[in-house]
Amino acid sequence: MSDAIIRAHDLTKVYQMGEVEVPALRGVDVSLFEGELMVLLGASGSGKSTLLNILGGLDVPTTGRVFYGDWELTDADEAELTRYRRRHVGFVFQFYNLIPSLTARENVALVTEIAEDPLEPGEALGLVGLGKRLDHFPAQLSGGEQQRVAIARAVAKRPDVLLCDEPTGALDFETGKLVLEVLQRVNEELGTTTAVITHNQPIASMADRVVTLADGRIASVRENEVKLSPAELSW
Repeated sequence: MSDAIIRAHDLTKVYQMGEVEVPALRGVDVSLFEGELMVLLGASGSGKSTLLNILGGLDVPTTGRVFYGDWELTDADEAELTRYRRRHVGFVFQFYNLIPSLTARENVALVTEIAEDPLEPGEALGLVGLGKRLDHFPAQLSGGEQQRVAIARAVAKRPDVLLCDEPTGALDFETGKLVLEVLQRVNEELGTTTAVITHNQPIASMADRVVTLADGRIASVRENEVKLSPAELSW
């Protein structure tokens, strides 16, 4: 397997809810390898989103260490984590977080204007199949199209890592397949290391590697010898 781009060792995360401590991660070791598409699988509350947020620099572990290459992120201050997120990581969430008063092109340009070597907004939107919808506002787009704008915005800065938290969770079955096809295309054509959170077991069949979490721990790790295309998935 290729080199690890992100490595996490013995991660724990404990949230303080009043006087009660709620453990979200309990000693997790995981790596993201260059160019792979990994699926994080598990039930709600298994720790998937917490783990993704820590790998993306949106959160910090209670204990443990996280490395991006040779850079230890657990030693980074907030300004350094902001630089890490801006330069190296793209995020796609279940809800699209588009600005309703901006067109698709303008929503993507919010990122390209601050990135070092971005794609043109039109190029990024063309990559996700929205080359003819550049000047449409979010209210003029379907849910699947809005999610594809969100993906275009995330990949326009050419991130090394794309982290997706339930990207099909708010979509119907057929629309979800279109979004998964876009994520697979980004992974293959741009070589972007991609991690996708889902609780939907069949989606795991399109991954290079499947990491299953349960109760804040790694329950299993599986490599897929044969990957399915999103069109072949059924759930």
